[in-house]
Formats: sequence, C-alpha cells, structure tokens
Amino acid sequence: MTDKTSLTNQLLIAMPSLEDPNFGQSVTYICEHNEDGAMGLIINRPMELGLGEVLNQLEIDCVDTDIANQVVYFGGPVETERGFILHEPVGDWESTLAVTDTLGVTSSRDILEAIGQGVGPRRMLITLGYASWTAGQLEQELADNAWFSGPADADLIFDLPIAERWEAAARLIGVDLTMMSNDIGHA
Repeated sequence: MTDKTSLTNQLLIAMPSLEDPNFGQSVTYICEHNEDGAMGLIINRPMELGLGEVLNQLEIDCVDTDIANQVVYFGGPVETERGFILHEPVGDWESTLAVTDTLGVTSSRDILEAIGQGVGPRRMLITLGYASWTAGQLEQELADNAWFSGPADADLIFDLPIAERWEAAARLIGVDLTMMSNDIGHA
C-alpha cells in the first residue's frame, strides 16, 4: 500500500444507505491504514457519559467542571471499554500514534492525568472503543458504496457541533447528502 492509497488521516463518511447501527450516518477519522487493515475513531457519536465519570472510575482527579462535562464518544464497536484520545498537538505521551505532525491518538493513562489537571492537549476528542477493518475489508466496503472518504479537517473534528459533522464532512468533498438517494446501484 502506498501513501496515495492509504486512508490514514482521512475522514470516512457513511453513505446514506449504510444502515449498520454502529456506522449509519457516522464520520470516522482514520488513524492508521496499511496492508494489514485500518483503525479509526468515530467522531460524531456522543455517549451519555461525561469525561468526569471516566476519570472518576480511573481514580484520576479532575480540577475543572468544564473538563468533567466534556463529551465522551463511542469510537467504534471494538474494545468499547478502552479509551482513546484524539488530540492536537501530538505531544510526548507514553503511548501515542502520531497520525500527522500535528494530530495524535493516545491510549495511555498519563494523558488522562494531564487532562484532569487542566494541562492536557490544546484540542482533544475522547472515545471509548474504536473501529477496525481487516486487510482488504475497508477497500471492499468502499467498492460496495458503503463509504466515501475525504480529507481530515481538525476544525471539523474538534470544533464543529456534533450534529453537523456528517453533512459537513461530505461537503468538504463537494457532496450534498440531502441530494443523495438511499438506493445504490452500479451502471
């Protein structure tokens, strides 16, 4: 797989016809995509869980109610008890995958302790679970018209209201989801 065919640092946008309850109308940030498969985090599925509850369960102090009230997202159906932090800047944490020079994904306790103390990354999105595809699976799903992909946009990931992310991600590549049919076909 070449850098040109890799979807790393891309947004995976569910087609309107995708009815899977985990992925329907989802936007997934692809953290890694290579010949072995792909891993990503869904960025538009808030859970009814605040970061303060997660920190409390881990016995990590939280100094700020804004931090405690931060939304935790359903990152995908794999390892839903495991946390991942998508963040900017990359920083120097114990277990970080640097996706780009500015974006990283971390799953170690040290970043959560820093966040709880108000000294974590400038921008972050916390998930429980992740999405995963085996070798060739994502490529087949793309060929089957389940998804389309487009460039990642940090402002969309971190700042845009959650309810707007799916349609905004599609607009980044010139697609108006309201004009698409739920029926798919091949010519």
